Amino acid sequence: MKSLTCGWLVGFFVCSLASPLRAQDANPPDSKSSSVVKQLVAALDAAKLDCIAAKDPARPDTFVAALYFQGSQLLVVSAKYSAPALLVDKLAKKDYRDVYLDLNGAAMPGTKVFVEDPGANGLRPQRVENQPFDSVEVEGKRTVFDGDWKKQNLSEEEYTKAFASADERYSQMLTALLAQLKQTSDSAHASGETD
Repeated sequence: MKSLTCGWLVGFFVCSLASPLRAQDANPPDSKSSSVVKQLVAALDAAKLDCIAAKDPARPDTFVAALYFQGSQLLVVSAKYSAPALLVDKLAKKDYRDVYLDLNGAAMPGTKVFVEDPGANGLRPQRVENQPFDSVEVEGKRTVFDGDWKKQNLSEEEYTKAFASADERYSQMLTALLAQLKQTSDSAHASGETD
């Protein structure tokens, strides 16, 4: 009887440890982009903006722009544009939505990166149950991060590499936008102080 009770307690203990592990598996670990996107979304909310755009400091003649649907989605595009001076002028005027539309509709071929982040929470390598999945389009090739690499004719290794590359690029895009938003906010505070 004593060994039966002991066995039951051990079994109960093991099962109670396994439950939190299964719950963790349901929530994939945060990606590199998740912390940056949280900062950007908080800054956009604070500034009451639904668009932001910037020149990419790491890539000559490349611009980045985002369209934000509060609490639900972030769409981010990066590309080169055939008339960069036009976009520089729009940035100076804070016509961020126009920059987003220009990049999304008339990017130079082979330069466009488009990220769909439906949760506005950073890229996830797989779909979380009952949630939309993230996707990235690079130079016309779309990769869906729903965890089903076979459906996309990818090996698991190719899928993992595609995710890591997309997450890194998305983080860089978000960082450029965050820097622009901070600069815009700082200049607004400075002009408010002088008024």
